[in-house]
Amino acid sequence: MTSTLDQLTGTVHRPGDPGYPAAVTGYNLAVVHAPALVVEAQTVDDVVTAVRYAAAEGLAVTVQNTGHGARHPVGPDTLLLRTGALDGVAVDPVGRTVTVGAGVTSGQVVAAAAPHGLALVAGAAPSVGVVGMATGGGMGPLARALGFAADRVRSFEVVTADGEQRHVAADSEPDLFFALRGGGGGVAVITALTADLVELPGFWGGAVFFPGAHAAAVLHAWRTWAPTLPTEVTTSIALLRLPDLPDLPPPLRGQFLVHLRIASTGSPDDGAALLAPMRAVAPVVVDTVGPRPYTEIGAVHLDPEQPAPTADSGCLLGGLPAAAVDALLAVAGPGVETPLLAVELRQLGGALAVRPEVPDAVSGRDAAFSLFAVGVLAPPVAAQVPAAVRAAVAALAPWRSGLQYGFAAGQDLTEAWTPSVLARLRRVTRDRDPDGLFRAAQQLPA
Repeated sequence: MTSTLDQLTGTVHRPGDPGYPAAVTGYNLAVVHAPALVVEAQTVDDVVTAVRYAAAEGLAVTVQNTGHGARHPVGPDTLLLRTGALDGVAVDPVGRTVTVGAGVTSGQVVAAAAPHGLALVAGAAPSVGVVGMATGGGMGPLARALGFAADRVRSFEVVTADGEQRHVAADSEPDLFFALRGGGGGVAVITALTADLVELPGFWGGAVFFPGAHAAAVLHAWRTWAPTLPTEVTTSIALLRLPDLPDLPPPLRGQFLVHLRIASTGSPDDGAALLAPMRAVAPVVVDTVGPRPYTEIGAVHLDPEQPAPTADSGCLLGGLPAAAVDALLAVAGPGVETPLLAVELRQLGGALAVRPEVPDAVSGRDAAFSLFAVGVLAPPVAAQVPAAVRAAVAALAPWRSGLQYGFAAGQDLTEAWTPSVLARLRRVTRDRDPDGLFRAAQQLPA
């Protein structure tokens, strides 16, 4: 393998270079990388060159696009490969597919597909990378209706640890195709993927905010209401402690709130009738629910778009009885001093529980709900946030039923997969990357 970067068309940054600080920074500012060098690839050939160089020089390779999935900082034994410039998007409206480069975000595909009345199975935040979303599973605001993003991937273009380009599909590379869809993506550098789109020009949904003082009534109502919903409806709910920032609307700024999210592929009239019991539970602070174009899918969860230093984790739940809600309220409800920005419950099931015709490594398919907790590592509470995240997850341990890759930072990912799936993932990793060249955002357990 080559040990030179002379053929690169992209940019190389080394410690001390002016562009190095920006090149090592991603969405989660708490993960501060310090690699031996950063390669910002402009072409697939650049990716090949970087992988071959790292192997020859004894460096590991970590890939980063947006940095949403970053969990652990890399050090001077690593080459950080940035793929943001691989940003091509090609929509096939007849075949209802899209082919995207590794640097493309969910929002870019949503915008490109919308004029054709088509939609990507998108995540909650438009700024999330499509490749990272698909390799981690990918649950969006319409997850119960549309399923996991990974299930709709048709093929990948990758560079493997031997420095070779490969087309990976179910019929050509079944084991690698299995591992890349939901297994975290740490067995190859994905340069592009092709995925199915769905016919969906719009949806009905948005957010309802209630005063935090009514959290107990709202959460208990939600836990009994959510299981009555048809599969075309997806809902989640979060306890939010919002900062006092000028970019937030006055009714929400600096407030403790309950944030009910809902999105449906059904009719607006049906959705309104289904939501009516929840709207009546407590006074409403802000209500944004209504018909929307699919380009506004990010308005359901309203995830922050600006980078910030955060710590998060979560788990899957087999059920959500009253005792589970009470346990959550005890660590994050009214009157509790906590540094957490959000503690979220999502209802799962529906299309998420349907296994695709071609098996993949998506985790969490059989869970009924999920829990996710996140805090901002900013003064004066930064030191308290990691313990608060762990406490929120621990509070629901009696109802825990596993982990979902991408929402389980700091935990043993062995719990994310069945023994047979985990064994297959390990076998693919040994076969494809025997020397451990690639390091994923979250490593597969040994």
